[in-house]
Amino acid sequence: MSATNLKRTLTGTVVSDKMDKTVTVLVERKVKHPVLGKIIRVSKKYHAHDETNEFHHGDVVAIEECRPLAKTKTWRVTKLLEKAEAI
Repeated sequence: MSATNLKRTLTGTVVSDKMDKTVTVLVERKVKHPVLGKIIRVSKKYHAHDETNEFHHGDVVAIEECRPLAKTKTWRVTKLLEKAEAI
């Protein structure tokens, strides 16, 4: 198995769905601080492709890496893990 056909997958929360066919996904991970040793949360936002505009703010989704679809969009939403609660 070569490394080229392995796609990275991440899990995060949709924080913006205002664009057409694109959602912004916030991915948080916990890392140990190199000097202090304290566990801290590090977060990063990714633009992910959502062809049918089915994912909305607050949804927990899985995204996978793909070819570049736009200047800042190289991820695709693969599945919905948890639906956001309606207010």
